Amino acid sequence: MRTPQRIRWPLRALAFAGAFGWVGLAALSARQPDPSAPQATGVVYHDRDGDGLRDPDESGLPGVGVSNGRDVVRTDAEGRYRLPLTDDTVIFVIKPAGWMTPLDEDNAPRFYYVHKPAGSPRLTYPGVAPTGPLPDSVDFPLVRNHEPERFRVILFGDTQPDSQQDIHYLAHDIIEELVGVDAAFGISLGDLVNNDLSLLEPLIETIGVLGLPWHYVLGNHDKNQDSLDDRYSSETFQRFFGPPHYAFDYGQVHFVVLDDVVWEKPEPDKRRSYHAGLGRKQLEFIRNDLALVPAEKLIVLAMHIPLIEVEDRAELFRILQERPYTLSLSAHYHFQAHMFLDSDDGWNAPNPHHHLIHATACGSWWTGAPDELGIPHTIMRDGAPNGYSFITFDRNRYDIVFKAARRPADYQMNIYAPEEVAQSQTAQCEVLVNVFAGSDRSTVEMRLGDRGHWITMKRTERLDPSYAQLQAMESKLESPPWEKLPRRTRDCHHLWHGQLPADPPIGTHLVRVRTTDMFGHTYTASRVIRITRDGPESAP
Repeated sequence: MRTPQRIRWPLRALAFAGAFGWVGLAALSARQPDPSAPQATGVVYHDRDGDGLRDPDESGLPGVGVSNGRDVVRTDAEGRYRLPLTDDTVIFVIKPAGWMTPLDEDNAPRFYYVHKPAGSPRLTYPGVAPTGPLPDSVDFPLVRNHEPERFRVILFGDTQPDSQQDIHYLAHDIIEELVGVDAAFGISLGDLVNNDLSLLEPLIETIGVLGLPWHYVLGNHDKNQDSLDDRYSSETFQRFFGPPHYAFDYGQVHFVVLDDVVWEKPEPDKRRSYHAGLGRKQLEFIRNDLALVPAEKLIVLAMHIPLIEVEDRAELFRILQERPYTLSLSAHYHFQAHMFLDSDDGWNAPNPHHHLIHATACGSWWTGAPDELGIPHTIMRDGAPNGYSFITFDRNRYDIVFKAARRPADYQMNIYAPEEVAQSQTAQCEVLVNVFAGSDRSTVEMRLGDRGHWITMKRTERLDPSYAQLQAMESKLESPPWEKLPRRTRDCHHLWHGQLPADPPIGTHLVRVRTTDMFGHTYTASRVIRITRDGPESAP
């Protein structure tokens, strides 16, 4: 069984009963902790030799944030902190820019100390083993790390394997083409697995081969589903990853990882369920954390369930909407959509808040007919392929590019038009274009051939034709040797339509389409169409 103790740097420093003692704290806190509560103390220090052990010449680092998941304090001039805790607390350092925390052998950051003296309760999938008495000093080592203002992050939606075979699909479909990519780190936006938490270990190992630090968000399918309520629903997640919510800086960007899945106590004769929410403790952490973050920094929130479902989002909005630069990321829906939240959604800042519901790495749960390599096409419900994104950050600006799995980088849309159309009917012939990462801030145009004028297309929301066709085809098969696409359908948020020009020349032409997104990226695609004199001709 994989344990969190096998790390690149020895972790004894995180539970080190140091000889440095407690000499007082000059800490700043947005919410003053209760001094009467049991306390954890320790040092955040510069680990000059990177061995995870504090040597006499390794000084403490002042002004570094440390949290218990609610309170946030800054270390004093000697790098010391003090925080209240219970017998179920995760203490963690808020990594500052220009520094790096230890990584385990699979490149998951180790920036925390789990304090559960009695361990997790008995659950189907093991949680945290008993940690015993609290160390005299819970210390956090940091090493210097070059972090430019401009950097790139890889973003995964739900990987959600249901078996080891699904993890193999992920490896061959996505991981292999990312080996050696230039990125600072990656983020997986929850539903890491599909209820079988024993798959977490091989999943982490598979993503770990990329050699990049990787952050994991808690999803509804990553919960301990035999927990009677939310309190113990993340015990296995904590065993692998530590705190379900935390924050860190990289370059000039402040990232906040959130747990917005509330596991509900089951009602009689009903399955256990969940809803989207943050809760008082997590909201206090966000408030306390951001109180120590300069206003000019971009705040990026990473969560699993889209923000529009979070029941206490109004309180989150009150915290965020004073900030000029914000972005939030989620997955969960198994389709892709850019949302711009405004006063109609409860966001009352001058500029809308950009929330990206990201495409899933697993597409439609690794379903659909396999291709020549044996990998399911797993097209998502909106007709977009499964894939991932690159987000490039440059101080408080960002740029997002979607990448379809195992496709060229410029594969950004599908064009739907008939194979043939009669010359007299072209003005009534509809062309549809699915721009996989399109939004209402995208422009989409088409023209027939190289000399026709560009026709502005209009955004529409309807079922994607290719998904409907594939689903209809598979529904006719009684027992195919693969798992069929799910029956659930969803209108596509990034579909555009337009009509061909009237009376074009008879012959074979290219329908050319170009689109420019909100970040200024322009992509083009073409589809061959035949214009006939008397309508579609019969095949010979």
